[in-house]
Amino acid sequence: MQARTTVAAGLAGLVLTGVLASPGTALAAPKDPEVPVGTRLAARTHPAVQLTSVSYAADVAVPTPVAKPQAIRSLTMQGVEAVQSGKISSDDNSIYRWVVQQMARNPGRYFSPGKPERVVKATAGGLCTGWWVTPDGYMVTAAHCVGQEDAELARTFASQALDKINKKDAADLVAGLGEFASDDEIVRTAAKIFQVWNADNIKIRNVESSLSLLQSLPGGGVDKTAKAVPIELVAKGTVYPGKDVAILKANGMSNLPTVPLGADSDVRVGDTLYISGFPGTVTQTSIFNIESKLEPAFTEGPYNAARQTPEGVPYIQTQAPSYPGNSGGPVFSRDGKVIGILVGGLIQQDGGSTEGESFVLPVGVVKEKLNEKNIKPAESVTTRSYNEALELFFADHYSEALPKFREVQALHPNHPYVARYISDSQQAITAGRDRSSSPILPWLLWGGGGLALVVALGALAAVLRRRRRPKAPAPSFPQIPYGAHQVPPPAGHGPVPYDDRSGRYDPYGADPYGGHDPYGADPYGGPRQPVHSRRSPHPLPMGPEGGPAVAPQPPYGQAPPRSGPGADTRIAGLEAELERLRRDIGRHPDDGR
Repeated sequence: MQARTTVAAGLAGLVLTGVLASPGTALAAPKDPEVPVGTRLAARTHPAVQLTSVSYAADVAVPTPVAKPQAIRSLTMQGVEAVQSGKISSDDNSIYRWVVQQMARNPGRYFSPGKPERVVKATAGGLCTGWWVTPDGYMVTAAHCVGQEDAELARTFASQALDKINKKDAADLVAGLGEFASDDEIVRTAAKIFQVWNADNIKIRNVESSLSLLQSLPGGGVDKTAKAVPIELVAKGTVYPGKDVAILKANGMSNLPTVPLGADSDVRVGDTLYISGFPGTVTQTSIFNIESKLEPAFTEGPYNAARQTPEGVPYIQTQAPSYPGNSGGPVFSRDGKVIGILVGGLIQQDGGSTEGESFVLPVGVVKEKLNEKNIKPAESVTTRSYNEALELFFADHYSEALPKFREVQALHPNHPYVARYISDSQQAITAGRDRSSSPILPWLLWGGGGLALVVALGALAAVLRRRRRPKAPAPSFPQIPYGAHQVPPPAGHGPVPYDDRSGRYDPYGADPYGGHDPYGADPYGGPRQPVHSRRSPHPLPMGPEGGPAVAPQPPYGQAPPRSGPGADTRIAGLEAELERLRRDIGRHPDDGR
């Protein structure tokens, strides 16, 4: 009676606290952790965003600068007048400083091209951003990232290939000033003179160009050897402020990560926009290592205004920060669809970009260029599986995400980020942070059910069985007199719970990490087989109803009764089970949890 009271009280407590739900009622699942929109978007889109490179090789020629005597004489007279009027100091250092400053304002006024012509074989190039739009290797980037106009190309070579020539010309000028060469300001100004003059007089011959991607590493970043993957130009628009878009193709590709295209109408003024790409402020610094600095940067900012050029080309102005190197990168809505391509920004006089003035070519123009070549954007199987895995990962369902990430790795072994997520998932599982879905009974038991829950569920199972089955005749077994002792179960066996054959996980002997029910119960509804108990090395005998063969023990000195009609072993098994539960309750005092 005491055991029945304890069972009833435990069951009532569970019902009142909502731990045991009524039929048809689902337990409330823990709420998924909140993940910022930008975090989700960056994780989903970064695999498709690639670092692109355009390289040029050419013969670069510049003439020897020759001073124009008349112009130099006129400049000297102006210097004398400035001293006499008190505009500059009369010391020689101040006079020469003033002279080179005037030359730097207009170098072509004071130097003319002469012989010999200096020729160097030079290379130059630039880094931009592109993104996969089809699984088989079609990519979108900006037109100015794949080929420069002659004037722009000349400036590129002048800044990258003429450094030695510029320094020699500046040194020659400073040497002509004799003792005043020690003036740092004069040296810096002289260098500026010939940077401008040589750029204005440069000649470029025999130009060869190539386009490539820098090979991604499976764990993230780019190959330390900067291994180039060739990529071909398929279509090109006119550079900014025109329809600055280009289509590239990498051959021999499959299952590449892709990003989806949206529509111009997906965003409007006030919406948040997200830019992904490789800013040159990071890729061209020596502060960071190659793996980290060549990972895309993600910035965000509001859609400020819709703009249009005199030729009618639409542009979006956004406050999302961008820098040289971001050109060609995708711009996303909060739904993760591309709504445009980052093209440029306004440049300040000192060469820096103007904050809050990034310009985006709308995705409608990108679609026009794709349609010209009959290129159909498509989501890859890799991307679909990867996005499903990310959703599980961000919900802390790491053991469910892990096989999905491995599927992605099999589909695209060179995926730049999946190896990192596999490692992070494994570490989270080891640390006990996995919240993946599991059968309800082990979750209740191992999450804090305790012995009271086991007792309550055992009693509930017995009641349900009695209601489902016809009543059997009263047992003919003699009752155990007060003070008599039962024969203990075989050595090594723990308490054997009553089995209602409902297919639920057995609370005793259940292994929350994948062990077996000692009666062979499959938590997912499989057939019952006689197996070894997790708590015992000995097999448990099977009863006539599929449960354990547990028989009541007679009083000391009496022979056990025979089985036959009228002997209900099910009821007898329940009585024996309750007796064991009473002993268990006595051995396991409530610890207050």
